[in-house]
Amino acid sequence: MSVSPSIAIVILNWNGKKYLEQFLPAIRSRLQPGQRIVVADNGSTDDSVAFMQGTYPEIALITLDKNYGFAKGYNLALQQVEADYYIILNSDVEVTDNWIGPIIELMEKDPVIAACQPKLLSWSHQHMFEYAGAAGGWLDAYGYPFARGRVFDITEEDKGQYDSTAPVFWASGAALFIRSKVFHEMGGFDPYFFAHMEEIDLCWRIQLAGYKVYACPASVVYHVGGGTLPRGNSLKTYLNFRNNRIMLSKNLPFSKKLWVMPVRLALDLVSALKGLLGGDAGYFVAVLRAQGAFLRWWFFKQDQSLFPASRKGKPRGLVSKNMAWQHFAKKKRYFTEIVDETK
Repeated sequence: MSVSPSIAIVILNWNGKKYLEQFLPAIRSRLQPGQRIVVADNGSTDDSVAFMQGTYPEIALITLDKNYGFAKGYNLALQQVEADYYIILNSDVEVTDNWIGPIIELMEKDPVIAACQPKLLSWSHQHMFEYAGAAGGWLDAYGYPFARGRVFDITEEDKGQYDSTAPVFWASGAALFIRSKVFHEMGGFDPYFFAHMEEIDLCWRIQLAGYKVYACPASVVYHVGGGTLPRGNSLKTYLNFRNNRIMLSKNLPFSKKLWVMPVRLALDLVSALKGLLGGDAGYFVAVLRAQGAFLRWWFFKQDQSLFPASRKGKPRGLVSKNMAWQHFAKKKRYFTEIVDETK
């Protein structure tokens, strides 16, 4: 008789009491044998901890002494959680019936699949894909992330067009299923990222190590999005641009770095100038700050243990095109206009 794997749903919370109140009951009511919830509080200054202790004393609670960000916060929390699988779940996610089963079944059948995500739909517009991962993430030649169902800021209506289970480049950190052994084998998220792009960096390293990353749309969740840092926030812009450059520097082979990194720098500066001319000085400053922070990382902060340990794997979900050119110059709005998944 086969033994069912143990599963820990780990929610990193920072000042998110309202989301815990709203979404935790549905997660709790759908628990199956072998599944448990762990809430890791990332130094909240609201009364999240008191709420958990008073309302859900049976749920494991990890308290961190300050806000370590998404990346280091999860690293610290998961060092204290034992399970075969981790489900890294944002506090602003509403789950549905049988949201865990299809993904675990898929991963149990193929031990090379190390990470997987469900279909992410918008909580406020439930017929639309959600920005943070849609039906599975891809990456272009210059490090621009996009997804089945989302290209830059354009999200598609879900008409079942991406309902196939498929290999992808990255799985969304909003609802990331990952083998605990692989998470720790990879050293977890890069804590220097703080927040944003850390799941893409991890999935890249996972694939280079020879594992696979998948999307399984038979599982569906609804994501509010922007619960901590809304889109358009200058800190979010800074982290996205800084972390993207770091991710490329870490994971690209040397031969590609020689031409990708200068081109990406030029594209970032064009984007910054476009923001300034459009009246968004905050965006302009955030992009320039990100370039300086990347240089500081390059000279002083690199952690070689979080670079790819091997390059035996060939990542899926990569396109050789420039998404910025495809979208802004050629006016291609949807994933299927840019990528033919049948090839």
